[in-house]
Amino acid sequence: MSEETTPKESALESTEVSPEASKDIPRGHKVIDAYVKQLDGSPGVYRMLDPEHNVLYVGKAKNLKNRVSNYARPHGHSARIAKMISETSQMMFLTTRTETEALLLEQNLIKQLKPRYNVLLRDDKSFPNILVTHDHEFPQITKHRGARKRKGSYYGPFASASSVNRTLNQLQKVFLLRNCSDVDFESRTRPCLQYQIKRCTGPCVGKISKEDYAELVNEAERFLQGRHSGLQEKLAHDMQEASDAMEFEKAAGLRDRIRALTNVQTAQGINPRTVGEGDVIGLHMEGGQACVQVFFIRAHQNWGNKDFYPKTNGAEAEEVLAGFIGQFYEKRDPPRQLILSHDIEERELMAEALSEKAGKKIEILVPQRGEKQELVASALRNARESLGRKMSEGAAQEKLLEGLKEAFDLPQVPARIEVYDNSHIQGAHAVGAMIVAGPEGFMKNHYRKYDIRGDDITPGDDFGMMKEVLTRRFKRLLKDDPDRTKGLWPDLLLIDGGAGQVSAVHEIMVEQGVTDVPMIGVAKGIDRDQGKEEFHRIGHRVMALRRNDPVLYFIQRMRDEAHRFAIGTHRAKRSKAMGLTRLDEVPGVGATRKRALLAHFGSAKAVSGANLADLKAVDGISEKVAQTIYDFFHENG
Repeated sequence: MSEETTPKESALESTEVSPEASKDIPRGHKVIDAYVKQLDGSPGVYRMLDPEHNVLYVGKAKNLKNRVSNYARPHGHSARIAKMISETSQMMFLTTRTETEALLLEQNLIKQLKPRYNVLLRDDKSFPNILVTHDHEFPQITKHRGARKRKGSYYGPFASASSVNRTLNQLQKVFLLRNCSDVDFESRTRPCLQYQIKRCTGPCVGKISKEDYAELVNEAERFLQGRHSGLQEKLAHDMQEASDAMEFEKAAGLRDRIRALTNVQTAQGINPRTVGEGDVIGLHMEGGQACVQVFFIRAHQNWGNKDFYPKTNGAEAEEVLAGFIGQFYEKRDPPRQLILSHDIEERELMAEALSEKAGKKIEILVPQRGEKQELVASALRNARESLGRKMSEGAAQEKLLEGLKEAFDLPQVPARIEVYDNSHIQGAHAVGAMIVAGPEGFMKNHYRKYDIRGDDITPGDDFGMMKEVLTRRFKRLLKDDPDRTKGLWPDLLLIDGGAGQVSAVHEIMVEQGVTDVPMIGVAKGIDRDQGKEEFHRIGHRVMALRRNDPVLYFIQRMRDEAHRFAIGTHRAKRSKAMGLTRLDEVPGVGATRKRALLAHFGSAKAVSGANLADLKAVDGISEKVAQTIYDFFHENG
C-alpha cells in the first residue's frame, strides 16, 4: 500500500492549529472538490478531518475519484452526511491494490481512530472457548480466553463465561475428563473431590488407563465437533452389557452419563439441522439506537447469544450492520456462514474480504424462509427486547444523574463518574481500582486496576495508595487528552472516605494542576450504617441524603461496585502470588520445564536441594539449564 498526500496534507501532519485559528480555515464541499482533481481511479481508503485534525469519517472506495466526487456535490445528502461535509477541512488518502484490501483497512482504521460519523462497535472483549489440551498424556478440558498459544483443540466462541462453565459442567458429567492444572495433576497422591462426585476418572492416581482415557477424550472432541450421532446408543449398549455382567456400579455410572448427555442436548435450546457453523445476526433499530443480537451456532449446537449496542451516529440499518460485521470480525475468526436479518451493501465484497482474512470460504446469507429465517426471527426478537430494556434503563439512569447534579449542586449533569477504592491485607498485595459510570450505567470497558508500586508507602497507608493511583491516572490524562476533547476526563470523582480522604485527594489534584473536577467523599456515617452515609466536599458542610432517596441508592451501588472490583483484583493478585514458587524466578525455566521438574522431584523444595546429576536426568532439562538451576539455588541460598 502507498499513501498519497497533497503538499497541504503533509504540512498538516507537522503543524498544530489552535481553535481560534481554525475558525478561518475553509471547509465543506468546495474543499473536497479541490481534492477530487488530484485523485485517480485507484481503490483505497479516505479520511475526512476537521480543522483540529480530528478524524470525522473513514470510508473505502473501489474508485477514490468517483467516491470522493460524490461528497463534492452541494446537495442530495442525508442530514448526517451533510453535517460531516460541512465540518471537513482536509482529507487523507491511502491507495490499495484491491477493493478487498481497502475494506479490511477501512475497518482497521475505524477501530483505531473511532471517527465521529462512522458506526462504532464499543464492545471489544474476546470470547471464551473450551480447550482440550494436546500437550499431556492425560489431556485437560478447560475454559480458555485470549491468544491460542497452548497446543490443543479450541472450541468456540461461547457467548459468555457462564455459558462455557455450564457446558463444561455438563461435559465433565458425560466424559469424566480432568479440569485440574498440570501442576495439580502431577502432585496428587489420592483422588480429588471431582473423582468422588463422579466428574473425573482419576487419571492422576492411575484409576483409568491411558488408552481408556484417550477414548473418552476422543468422544468429547467428537461431541464438541457435532459428530455425536450414535454416542447415546453406544453408552446405552455399554450399560446393558455391564448390567448383564452384573457390574452394577459400572452400569449406574453409564446411566448417569446418559442422563447428563441428555441434559446437555436439552440445554442447548436451539440445535439447527441446517446450520453446522454460523453466526446468526439480528439488528433492531429504534429512536436512533441499535441493538445487534448474535447467536453462536457451532457443531449444530447453540453456544449462547450476546447483544451489542453499536453507536450508529445516524446511519441507516444496512450501514450499521455492515459496520458491525467489519469491526466485529476484524480480530475474530468468522464462522463459515453469517446469517443476517438485513442485507448489507456490497455483501459479496464483505464475504470476499472475510474469506481472505480467515483463509476459508465465508458465506453471507439473508434467508427469506426455512429454518435459517426462523433463527433470524428469534435473533430479531431478542434484539428488540434487549434494546427496549436498555432504553428503559437509560431513561432511569438519566434521571439519577440529573438527581445527582441537583443534590450536590454540580456544574453539569455528569456524563462520566469515576469511583476509586483500594484493597490490601495489612499492606500486602495492594491494588487500587477505578470504576466508571455514566448515562449507560457501568462502563466496564473503562475500568482500570493499579498495582501499587510505591516503595516509600507504609503498608496499609490508604492515603499514600490513593495518592499514587490518582497521580498516575491524571498524569496519563494530561498526556493523552490535554484539551479534554476525547471524553476521557471525569465530571465527578467519588471517593470512599470522609473529610480526611477528600482533603488528601484535593491536594493531589492541585499538585497535578487540576482544580475544576468536583469530588465527593462517601463516609459510612453514624454507627457505620448503610443508609446513614455522610457526604464530604471541599468548601461545603457535611451533608446527608434521605434514607429512601434514589440518588443515595445510586451512590451506594457505585461505591459497592468499586469495592467489588477492588476486592476481586486484590484476590486475583494474591492468588497468583500464592501459586508462585522459587522455580518461577529461575532464568530459562518456563511452564513446560517447571512441570517437568515438579513431576520428577515432587516439589519446588526438592528441586532446590537436588544435585547437578539429578537435574540433568530430568526430561527436557539440558546440561546448560540444569547448571543454571543448580547455580540459582546454591548461589542464592
